[in-house]
Amino acid sequence: MSAITFALPHDAGATEPPEARGLARDHVRLLVAHRDQLHDITFHQIGDHLRPGDLLVVNTSATRAAALDGEHHRLGPVVVHLSTELPDGAWVVEVRSAPDGAERVRTCVPGDRIQLAGGPRVRLTAPHGRSDHRHGTRLWRTEPLTDVPLFPDARPIRYGYLKRPWPLENYQTVFADPRDRGASAEMPSAGRPFTTELVTRLVTRGIRLAPITLHAGVSSLETGEAPPAEPYRVPESTAALVNWTRRTGGRVVAVGTTVTRALEAATGPDGRVRPTRGWTDLVISPANPVRTVDGLITGWHDPEASHLLMLEAVGGTELVQAAYHRAASSGYRWHEFGDSCLLLP
Repeated sequence: MSAITFALPHDAGATEPPEARGLARDHVRLLVAHRDQLHDITFHQIGDHLRPGDLLVVNTSATRAAALDGEHHRLGPVVVHLSTELPDGAWVVEVRSAPDGAERVRTCVPGDRIQLAGGPRVRLTAPHGRSDHRHGTRLWRTEPLTDVPLFPDARPIRYGYLKRPWPLENYQTVFADPRDRGASAEMPSAGRPFTTELVTRLVTRGIRLAPITLHAGVSSLETGEAPPAEPYRVPESTAALVNWTRRTGGRVVAVGTTVTRALEAATGPDGRVRPTRGWTDLVISPANPVRTVDGLITGWHDPEASHLLMLEAVGGTELVQAAYHRAASSGYRWHEFGDSCLLLP
Protein backbone atom coordinates (compact mmCIF):
# COMPACT_ATOMS: atom_id res chain seq x y z
CA MET A 1 0.00 0.00 0.00
CA SER A 2 1.16 3.50 -0.81
CA ALA A 3 1.92 5.99 1.93
CA ILE A 4 0.06 8.70 -0.02
CA THR A 5 -3.19 9.75 1.66
CA PHE A 6 -5.78 12.28 0.53
CA ALA A 7 -9.51 12.84 0.53
CA LEU A 8 -10.88 12.78 -3.00
CA PRO A 9 -13.82 15.20 -3.41
CA HIS A 10 -16.99 13.45 -4.54
CA ASP A 11 -17.19 15.61 -7.68
CA ALA A 12 -13.53 15.31 -8.70
CA GLY A 13 -14.07 12.91 -11.60
CA ALA A 14 -14.03 14.27 -15.15
CA THR A 15 -17.47 13.31 -16.42
CA GLU A 16 -16.79 14.05 -20.10
CA PRO A 17 -13.86 14.79 -22.44
CA PRO A 18 -12.44 18.31 -22.18
CA GLU A 19 -13.61 18.99 -25.74
CA ALA A 20 -17.19 18.61 -24.49
CA ARG A 21 -16.40 21.37 -21.97
CA GLY A 22 -15.11 23.69 -24.69
CA LEU A 23 -11.41 22.98 -24.08
CA ALA A 24 -8.75 21.78 -26.49
CA ARG A 25 -7.06 18.54 -25.46
CA ASP A 26 -3.90 20.39 -24.46
CA HIS A 27 -5.76 22.97 -22.36
CA VAL A 28 -6.50 20.69 -19.40
CA ARG A 29 -4.81 21.74 -16.18
CA LEU A 30 -1.28 20.59 -15.40
CA LEU A 31 0.35 20.57 -11.99
CA VAL A 32 4.14 20.63 -12.29
CA ALA A 33 5.78 19.24 -9.16
CA HIS A 34 9.46 20.13 -8.78
CA ARG A 35 11.49 19.18 -5.74
CA ASP A 36 10.88 22.51 -4.00
CA GLN A 37 7.78 24.02 -5.63
CA LEU A 38 4.46 23.35 -7.34
CA HIS A 39 3.23 25.18 -10.46
CA ASP A 40 -0.37 25.33 -11.71
CA ILE A 41 -0.40 25.77 -15.51
CA THR A 42 -2.24 24.39 -18.53
CA PHE A 43 -0.89 21.41 -20.42
CA HIS A 44 0.09 23.32 -23.56
CA GLN A 45 2.66 25.19 -21.44
CA ILE A 46 4.52 21.99 -20.50
CA GLY A 47 7.48 22.95 -22.67
CA ASP A 48 8.29 25.77 -20.23
CA HIS A 49 9.25 23.12 -17.68
CA LEU A 50 11.26 20.89 -20.00
CA ARG A 51 14.78 21.50 -21.33
CA PRO A 52 16.49 20.96 -24.69
CA GLY A 53 17.95 17.49 -24.52
CA ASP A 54 15.10 16.04 -22.48
CA LEU A 55 13.44 12.92 -23.89
CA LEU A 56 9.71 12.19 -23.68
CA VAL A 57 8.94 8.50 -24.08
CA VAL A 58 5.37 7.82 -25.25
CA ASN A 59 3.13 4.76 -25.58
CA THR A 60 1.90 4.06 -29.11
CA SER A 61 -0.75 1.53 -28.05
CA ALA A 62 -4.16 2.28 -29.51
CA THR A 63 -7.34 1.74 -27.48
CA ARG A 64 -9.79 -0.94 -28.56
CA ALA A 65 -13.47 -1.35 -27.82
CA ALA A 66 -13.30 -3.81 -24.92
CA ALA A 67 -16.73 -3.96 -23.25
CA LEU A 68 -19.34 -6.47 -24.40
CA ASP A 69 -22.78 -7.44 -23.20
CA GLY A 70 -23.11 -11.11 -22.39
CA GLU A 71 -25.46 -13.71 -21.01
CA HIS A 72 -24.06 -15.73 -18.10
CA HIS A 73 -25.52 -19.24 -17.98
CA ARG A 74 -26.26 -18.93 -14.24
CA LEU A 75 -26.36 -15.21 -13.47
CA GLY A 76 -28.11 -13.79 -16.49
CA PRO A 77 -27.08 -10.52 -18.21
CA VAL A 78 -23.54 -9.31 -17.49
CA VAL A 79 -20.96 -6.97 -18.99
CA VAL A 80 -17.61 -8.51 -19.94
CA HIS A 81 -14.45 -6.41 -20.11
CA LEU A 82 -11.90 -7.96 -22.49
CA SER A 83 -8.64 -7.12 -20.75
CA THR A 84 -5.78 -8.93 -22.49
CA GLU A 85 -5.32 -11.55 -25.19
CA LEU A 86 -2.82 -14.21 -24.10
CA PRO A 87 -0.29 -15.91 -26.41
CA ASP A 88 -2.30 -19.15 -26.58
CA GLY A 89 -5.47 -17.39 -27.76
CA ALA A 90 -7.15 -17.30 -24.35
CA TRP A 91 -8.38 -13.97 -22.97
CA VAL A 92 -8.20 -12.34 -19.57
CA VAL A 93 -11.66 -10.96 -18.80
CA GLU A 94 -13.43 -9.11 -16.02
CA VAL A 95 -17.12 -9.85 -15.43
CA ARG A 96 -19.28 -6.96 -14.26
CA SER A 97 -22.93 -6.26 -13.58
CA ALA A 98 -25.42 -5.42 -16.31
CA PRO A 99 -26.49 -3.10 -17.78
CA ASP A 100 -23.79 -0.53 -16.99
CA GLY A 101 -20.91 -2.59 -15.58
CA ALA A 102 -20.90 -0.57 -12.39
CA GLU A 103 -20.12 -3.48 -10.05
CA ARG A 104 -17.73 -6.42 -10.22
CA VAL A 105 -19.35 -9.84 -10.29
CA ARG A 106 -17.61 -11.88 -7.59
CA THR A 107 -19.56 -15.14 -7.81
CA CYS A 108 -18.12 -16.68 -10.98
CA VAL A 109 -16.49 -20.11 -10.70
CA PRO A 110 -14.36 -22.21 -13.05
CA GLY A 111 -16.46 -23.71 -15.82
CA ASP A 112 -18.94 -20.81 -16.03
CA ARG A 113 -20.04 -19.99 -19.58
CA ILE A 114 -20.91 -16.59 -21.05
CA GLN A 115 -22.43 -15.99 -24.47
CA LEU A 116 -20.98 -12.73 -25.79
CA ALA A 117 -23.17 -10.42 -27.85
CA GLY A 118 -22.27 -10.82 -31.51
CA GLY A 119 -19.43 -13.17 -30.60
CA PRO A 120 -18.53 -16.58 -29.24
CA ARG A 121 -19.49 -18.33 -26.05
CA VAL A 122 -16.57 -18.25 -23.62
CA ARG A 123 -15.81 -20.54 -20.72
CA LEU A 124 -14.00 -19.30 -17.62
CA THR A 125 -11.21 -21.68 -16.68
CA ALA A 126 -9.24 -20.20 -13.77
CA PRO A 127 -8.59 -17.01 -11.81
CA HIS A 128 -5.89 -14.87 -13.37
CA GLY A 129 -3.18 -12.70 -11.87
CA ARG A 130 -2.33 -11.87 -8.30
CA SER A 131 -5.72 -10.89 -6.89
CA ASP A 132 -6.76 -11.83 -3.36
CA HIS A 133 -9.34 -14.46 -4.28
CA ARG A 134 -10.77 -14.88 -0.77
CA HIS A 135 -13.46 -12.28 -1.51
CA GLY A 136 -14.21 -13.30 -5.07
CA THR A 137 -12.20 -13.24 -8.26
CA ARG A 138 -11.86 -10.11 -10.40
CA LEU A 139 -9.95 -11.38 -13.44
CA TRP A 140 -10.59 -14.69 -15.19
CA ARG A 141 -8.80 -16.63 -17.87
CA THR A 142 -10.98 -18.07 -20.64
CA GLU A 143 -10.52 -21.08 -22.86
CA PRO A 144 -8.54 -20.24 -26.04
CA LEU A 145 -10.74 -18.71 -28.72
CA THR A 146 -9.96 -19.63 -32.32
CA ASP A 147 -11.05 -17.87 -35.50
CA VAL A 148 -12.83 -15.17 -33.51
CA PRO A 149 -13.76 -11.91 -35.28
CA LEU A 150 -12.80 -8.65 -33.62
CA PHE A 151 -15.93 -8.47 -31.46
CA PRO A 152 -18.01 -6.14 -33.70
CA ASP A 153 -20.52 -5.37 -30.92
CA ALA A 154 -17.87 -4.19 -28.44
CA ARG A 155 -17.81 -0.64 -27.09
CA PRO A 156 -15.25 1.34 -25.08
CA ILE A 157 -15.06 0.50 -21.39
CA ARG A 158 -17.02 3.05 -19.43
CA TYR A 159 -17.19 3.61 -15.68
CA GLY A 160 -19.93 5.24 -13.66
CA TYR A 161 -18.38 8.69 -13.36
CA LEU A 162 -18.92 9.38 -17.08
CA LYS A 163 -22.18 11.12 -17.95
CA ARG A 164 -22.75 9.12 -21.12
CA PRO A 165 -20.95 6.85 -23.63
CA TRP A 166 -18.34 8.40 -25.91
CA PRO A 167 -17.12 7.16 -29.32
CA LEU A 168 -13.87 5.21 -29.48
CA GLU A 169 -11.99 8.09 -31.13
CA ASN A 170 -12.27 10.00 -27.85
CA TYR A 171 -10.10 7.29 -26.29
CA GLN A 172 -7.21 7.49 -28.79
CA THR A 173 -4.06 9.50 -28.15
CA VAL A 174 -2.18 11.36 -30.87
CA PHE A 175 0.52 8.67 -30.57
CA ALA A 176 -1.78 5.67 -31.14
CA ASP A 177 -0.67 3.35 -33.92
CA PRO A 178 -3.79 1.80 -35.49
CA ARG A 179 -1.65 -0.64 -37.49
CA ASP A 180 -0.62 -2.53 -34.37
CA ARG A 181 -2.66 -5.73 -34.03
CA GLY A 182 -2.67 -5.47 -30.26
CA ALA A 183 -4.27 -2.64 -28.35
CA SER A 184 -5.09 -1.51 -24.85
CA ALA A 185 -8.35 -2.30 -23.12
CA GLU A 186 -8.25 1.19 -21.65
CA MET A 187 -6.57 4.30 -22.99
CA PRO A 188 -2.94 5.07 -22.02
CA SER A 189 -4.44 8.35 -20.89
CA ALA A 190 -1.30 10.25 -19.86
CA GLY A 191 -0.70 10.91 -23.56
CA ARG A 192 -4.21 12.20 -24.29
CA PRO A 193 -3.50 15.93 -23.70
CA PHE A 194 -0.81 15.99 -26.40
CA THR A 195 -1.74 17.40 -29.81
CA THR A 196 0.24 17.44 -33.04
CA GLU A 197 0.74 21.19 -32.63
CA LEU A 198 2.11 20.76 -29.10
CA VAL A 199 4.43 17.96 -30.21
CA THR A 200 5.75 20.21 -33.01
CA ARG A 201 6.47 23.02 -30.55
CA LEU A 202 8.32 20.67 -28.22
CA VAL A 203 10.47 19.27 -31.02
CA THR A 204 11.41 22.76 -32.20
CA ARG A 205 12.61 23.48 -28.66
CA GLY A 206 15.00 20.53 -28.81
CA ILE A 207 12.86 18.12 -26.79
CA ARG A 208 12.92 14.64 -28.30
CA LEU A 209 10.22 11.98 -28.39
CA ALA A 210 10.62 8.21 -28.61
CA PRO A 211 8.05 5.39 -28.67
CA ILE A 212 7.45 2.23 -26.70
CA THR A 213 4.38 0.00 -26.84
CA LEU A 214 2.64 -1.50 -23.83
CA HIS A 215 -0.89 -2.85 -24.22
CA ALA A 216 -2.66 -2.07 -20.96
CA GLY A 217 -5.39 -4.23 -19.51
CA VAL A 218 -8.36 -3.07 -17.47
CA SER A 219 -7.53 -0.47 -14.84
CA SER A 220 -10.20 -1.29 -12.24
CA LEU A 221 -7.74 -2.81 -9.78
CA GLU A 222 -8.77 -3.78 -6.29
CA THR A 223 -7.30 -1.74 -3.46
CA GLY A 224 -3.68 -2.78 -3.08
CA GLU A 225 -3.78 -5.11 -6.09
CA ALA A 226 -0.71 -5.19 -8.34
CA PRO A 227 -1.35 -4.94 -12.10
CA PRO A 228 -1.18 -8.24 -14.00
CA ALA A 229 1.40 -9.02 -16.66
CA GLU A 230 1.09 -6.98 -19.86
CA PRO A 231 2.79 -7.26 -23.28
CA TYR A 232 5.32 -4.58 -24.20
CA ARG A 233 8.03 -3.67 -26.69
CA VAL A 234 10.94 -1.25 -26.41
CA PRO A 235 12.47 -0.78 -29.89
CA GLU A 236 16.19 -0.53 -30.51
CA SER A 237 15.99 3.16 -31.50
CA THR A 238 14.23 4.07 -28.25
CA ALA A 239 16.68 2.12 -26.10
CA ALA A 240 19.56 3.93 -27.81
CA LEU A 241 17.94 7.35 -27.34
CA VAL A 242 17.23 6.72 -23.66
CA ASN A 243 20.82 5.64 -22.99
CA TRP A 244 22.23 8.57 -24.97
CA THR A 245 19.97 11.04 -23.13
CA ARG A 246 21.11 9.82 -19.75
CA ARG A 247 24.75 9.79 -20.84
CA THR A 248 24.59 13.43 -22.03
CA GLY A 249 22.74 14.86 -19.01
CA GLY A 250 19.19 15.02 -20.35
CA ARG A 251 16.16 13.80 -18.46
CA VAL A 252 14.07 10.78 -19.44
CA VAL A 253 10.41 11.67 -18.85
CA ALA A 254 7.89 8.85 -19.13
CA VAL A 255 4.47 9.79 -20.50
CA GLY A 256 2.43 7.55 -18.24
CA THR A 257 2.80 4.66 -15.85
CA THR A 258 2.69 2.22 -18.80
CA VAL A 259 5.84 3.80 -20.24
CA THR A 260 7.54 3.73 -16.85
CA ARG A 261 6.78 0.03 -16.49
CA ALA A 262 8.07 -0.80 -19.98
CA LEU A 263 11.31 1.18 -19.65
CA GLU A 264 12.14 -0.18 -16.23
CA ALA A 265 11.37 -3.73 -17.38
CA ALA A 266 13.86 -3.22 -20.22
CA THR A 267 16.61 -1.86 -17.94
CA GLY A 268 19.42 -4.30 -17.23
CA PRO A 269 21.49 -4.72 -14.06
CA ASP A 270 24.02 -2.21 -15.44
CA GLY A 271 21.35 0.49 -15.72
CA ARG A 272 21.24 0.44 -19.53
CA VAL A 273 17.99 0.04 -21.45
CA ARG A 274 18.00 -2.74 -24.02
CA PRO A 275 15.61 -3.37 -26.90
CA THR A 276 13.10 -5.82 -25.46
CA ARG A 277 9.87 -7.54 -26.36
CA GLY A 278 7.83 -9.70 -24.01
CA TRP A 279 5.54 -9.56 -20.99
CA THR A 280 6.16 -7.70 -17.76
CA ASP A 281 4.63 -8.11 -14.33
CA LEU A 282 7.06 -5.60 -12.82
CA VAL A 283 5.78 -3.70 -9.79
CA ILE A 284 7.61 -0.42 -9.22
CA SER A 285 7.60 0.98 -5.70
CA PRO A 286 9.90 2.75 -3.23
CA ALA A 287 11.19 -0.73 -2.36
CA ASN A 288 11.83 -1.44 -6.05
CA PRO A 289 12.76 2.03 -7.36
CA VAL A 290 13.21 3.34 -10.88
CA ARG A 291 16.64 3.28 -12.49
CA THR A 292 15.94 4.94 -15.86
CA VAL A 293 13.00 7.32 -15.53
CA ASP A 294 13.76 10.83 -14.22
CA GLY A 295 10.27 12.33 -14.53
CA LEU A 296 6.70 11.25 -15.12
CA ILE A 297 3.62 12.72 -16.79
CA THR A 298 0.51 11.12 -15.34
CA GLY A 299 -3.16 11.55 -14.62
CA TRP A 300 -4.53 11.48 -11.08
CA HIS A 301 -5.06 8.14 -9.36
CA ASP A 302 -7.62 7.13 -6.77
CA PRO A 303 -6.74 6.77 -3.08
CA GLU A 304 -4.93 3.48 -2.31
CA ALA A 305 -4.34 2.74 -6.02
CA SER A 306 -1.24 0.64 -6.66
CA HIS A 307 0.01 3.21 -9.20
CA LEU A 308 0.67 5.59 -6.31
CA LEU A 309 3.58 3.33 -5.34
CA MET A 310 5.12 3.96 -8.75
CA LEU A 311 4.66 7.70 -8.37
CA GLU A 312 6.43 7.54 -5.02
CA ALA A 313 9.28 5.62 -6.64
CA VAL A 314 9.71 8.39 -9.23
CA GLY A 315 8.96 11.53 -7.24
CA GLY A 316 9.45 10.59 -3.61
CA THR A 317 6.71 10.35 -1.00
CA GLU A 318 6.93 13.97 0.16
CA LEU A 319 6.63 15.48 -3.33
CA VAL A 320 3.82 13.17 -4.44
CA GLN A 321 1.91 13.82 -1.20
CA ALA A 322 2.21 17.58 -1.71
CA ALA A 323 1.04 17.27 -5.32
CA TYR A 324 -2.04 15.22 -4.39
CA HIS A 325 -2.94 17.54 -1.55
CA ARG A 326 -2.80 20.50 -3.94
CA ALA A 327 -4.77 18.72 -6.65
CA ALA A 328 -7.52 17.47 -4.32
CA SER A 329 -7.96 20.88 -2.72
CA SER A 330 -7.71 22.92 -5.94
CA GLY A 331 -10.35 21.40 -8.17
CA TYR A 332 -8.21 19.18 -10.42
CA ARG A 333 -10.19 16.57 -12.32
CA TRP A 334 -9.53 12.83 -12.03
CA HIS A 335 -9.74 9.89 -14.48
CA GLU A 336 -9.03 9.44 -18.19
CA PHE A 337 -10.57 12.74 -19.36
CA GLY A 338 -9.18 14.72 -16.44
CA ASP A 339 -6.16 16.87 -15.66
CA SER A 340 -2.48 15.97 -15.48
CA CYS A 341 0.60 16.05 -13.30
CA LEU A 342 4.27 16.36 -14.27
CA LEU A 343 6.62 15.01 -11.61
CA LEU A 344 10.15 16.39 -12.02
CA PRO A 345 11.96 15.58 -8.78
